[in-house]
Amino acid sequence: MYIKHSRIDRLFITVNTILLTLAVLIVVVPLVYVVIASFMDPTVLLSKGISFHVSDWSMEGYNLILSNPAMVRGFANAVFYSVSFALITSAVSIFAGYALSVSDLVGRNAFMTLFVITMFFSGGLIPTYMLVKNLGMLDTVWAIIIPGVVNVWNIILARTFFKGIPNELKEAANVDGASELLIFFKIVLPLSKPIVFVIALYAFVGQWNSYFDAMIYLDNAKLHPLQLVLRSILIQNQAPPGMISDQLAMNELKRLSEMIKYSSIVISSLPLIVMYPFFQKYFEKGVMVGSLK
Repeated sequence: MYIKHSRIDRLFITVNTILLTLAVLIVVVPLVYVVIASFMDPTVLLSKGISFHVSDWSMEGYNLILSNPAMVRGFANAVFYSVSFALITSAVSIFAGYALSVSDLVGRNAFMTLFVITMFFSGGLIPTYMLVKNLGMLDTVWAIIIPGVVNVWNIILARTFFKGIPNELKEAANVDGASELLIFFKIVLPLSKPIVFVIALYAFVGQWNSYFDAMIYLDNAKLHPLQLVLRSILIQNQAPPGMISDQLAMNELKRLSEMIKYSSIVISSLPLIVMYPFFQKYFEKGVMVGSLK
């Protein structure tokens, strides 16, 4: 069916199309550049820029990174930290959000107020470090997983989603003699896949990109996640110009730095790129329903 648009509508559609095209280009062009640069010979990249000739491409950057045992170990650690953190955070957020969504919970407003206060005020870095130290979690995997599992924003998102589930479903189950736990696991949780996947995705991405906590709490290099390993590799292959008098050594260092930089970006981003298409439908539905209902 043909819809006749007014001049204002056509102008609006044209402007929107231009803006959206620019937004897509702003996102896509850097990604394409990084991926192509990661496969290129650094010498060619530094002298000529991006080249689409296969003869100018090289797998040297990937071979150098993947042959490093610390990279493989860091990747495994990052997967373990991210998956564990996502599972625990999702469980805490879902249980807390559901409890706070129940209208007859005594003191739920007080609990909600206490939760919201922590979004604006925190103990700070030094008290948090002392707390982790006094709990005996320094230089353990728990120092990375436990401190951030209670995320107030995720709890609010889950609470809003649960409040949108019809009470008639829970009342019907109550009439049949179902307990609160049975109602949650048999009725509420199966309907809550969108919000569960959204919270898990938020937690996984946040933990995967994190390196600061590991840098503070972990001295054992065998426990370092991928992001901290990449940071160490990049720092080791960079130096101020004044520290190296040999021009050949400086050029080789610059070449090595460029080669590692782009390859490490692709390797660290690959799990998120692969995972996102499977979560996309839940992500869109969960965010919209959880934030608007």
